[in-house]
Amino acid sequence: MLAMSCLLSGGCRREAAVRTPTVPYVLTVPLKPSQSATLKLSGTIRARYETPIAFQVPGRVLERRVDAGQRVERDALMFRLDPRDFDEAIRAAEAQLRSAEAAYATAKAEHDRQKRLMTENATSQERLERVALAERDSLSGVEAAKANLAQAQNNRSYTELRAPESGIVLEVTTEPGQVVAAGSPVAILARDGDREVEVELPDASSAPLTGRLTLPNGSIFTLELRELAGSADPRSRTWRARYRLGNGVTSSSLAPLALGTVVSVDLDRNLTTPNRSPLYEVPLTAVDERGGGPRVWLVVNGQAKPHSVQVVKLAPETAIISTDLPPTTRVIGVGTHLLTEGMAVREKP
Repeated sequence: MLAMSCLLSGGCRREAAVRTPTVPYVLTVPLKPSQSATLKLSGTIRARYETPIAFQVPGRVLERRVDAGQRVERDALMFRLDPRDFDEAIRAAEAQLRSAEAAYATAKAEHDRQKRLMTENATSQERLERVALAERDSLSGVEAAKANLAQAQNNRSYTELRAPESGIVLEVTTEPGQVVAAGSPVAILARDGDREVEVELPDASSAPLTGRLTLPNGSIFTLELRELAGSADPRSRTWRARYRLGNGVTSSSLAPLALGTVVSVDLDRNLTTPNRSPLYEVPLTAVDERGGGPRVWLVVNGQAKPHSVQVVKLAPETAIISTDLPPTTRVIGVGTHLLTEGMAVREKP
């Protein structure tokens, strides 16, 4: 009887164990702010306008008054050419003008004489017209000589190369004694005023439109894409991009932004978030798309509860989602395809 009672009691326990449902454990992971939404790159502070400086006339450089890195004010003398050939050109033009003026004076006097003779019927109308035409030709010669003299004087003034604007000399490529051609750059001037950040992007098709620049002193400047190179660099295969500085940059705020300073920038990737909700990175297995749109699963009061999200980007092992959940939320990381709403679950310790 005792054995029989033990067998019966054991069978009851096994039957009770079978009837008691087992609450499964689930693995939860925290929502991780997406690093894919931001592209961290190194950039260089550049001037908005970097002007190549060149002579308007060819010649031999006689004097150089600037060095790379030097600050210059507007109209400051930077270079000077040997002026001897230009001085000779001025003297030649002056001589031509004197000759043209003498020819005009002679032609005018002859015209006046022929007009007096015409009143006395001592010359012909044809003769009078010829001397009048000669006077007009000589007057044109005077005007041409004056223009040649003005051009020679202008060329002489071009032998002094002055700064078109105040700024900093970035580069000097010419030394005294060197013969330069007209229009050949001898220096590069970074003008005062707007500053930009130049970066090299790995992919032009996804060039971020905005970003931020944070300086060591805590100052934060917004960035906005202004220019993107039309082709990749043949060596690095990167794309040069220029970002203008925002936030009402003033001359005082530009003080720590020395030209050529290497800075770190955070550029916003072009991820579509119409509702502007926070972006999080979760395991790809945490996203369930069995119907009703993508969703993640939460553990609320011991039950599985779905929450709709927007999938922004997919990677081989992770997904970037947009949701209004707080960053401290934990979601079920695996096995979401087996869950049903209201299903009893336990978080794995």
